[in-house]
Amino acid sequence: MPEPTEQDIRARAHRLWERAGKPEGREEEFWHAAEQELRNEDKSNTMRTPDTL
Repeated sequence: MPEPTEQDIRARAHRLWERAGKPEGREEEFWHAAEQELRNEDKSNTMRTPDTL
């Protein structure tokens, strides 16, 4: 899987922000958390092969 797109990160960050009660002033925190989650999902993908590493 390629790097997460800005759209993917934005959507994940928005979901995280909503779950946290929509706090103000923490946009960057949620952006980074979303980006990290998406990258970690790729690393844990069991369908990875030497070609996709």
